[in-house]
Amino acid sequence: MRNQIDLLATVTVLGVLEQAYFALQVIHARRKYKISPPETKGPPEFERIFRAQVNCSEYFPIFISLLWVAGIFFHQGVAAVCGLLYLYTRFKYFQGYAVAAQGRLGPLYASARLLWLLLGLAVAGLLAHFLLP
Repeated sequence: MRNQIDLLATVTVLGVLEQAYFALQVIHARRKYKISPPETKGPPEFERIFRAQVNCSEYFPIFISLLWVAGIFFHQGVAAVCGLLYLYTRFKYFQGYAVAAQGRLGPLYASARLLWLLLGLAVAGLLAHFLLP
């Protein structure tokens, strides 16, 4: 059974590590700009890093859910490749947003397209599971 979910598990762990990296970037920015929790206001440089991390965290449960459903019911390899691409686009989103708010847009649209693709794969896999004998 492990070989049927190993790619999904790997992408999941990479995603968790990416989320941890984003959180560490916020901690670093808090120290640099002297913004103590629970404050979220500060220089624009801090606020962009903070918002990038929060936004990535908000979408993470959606991503993980779709990754696993698409991987189990459609195809593990296809879902894993989509998952890796999604993680890459979120990393580029974070980097772009940290520099300038406009820098997030291209990667944001790319990551949204990948989520829609994973949703389509998940739905197709579920439909095939329930409708085909």
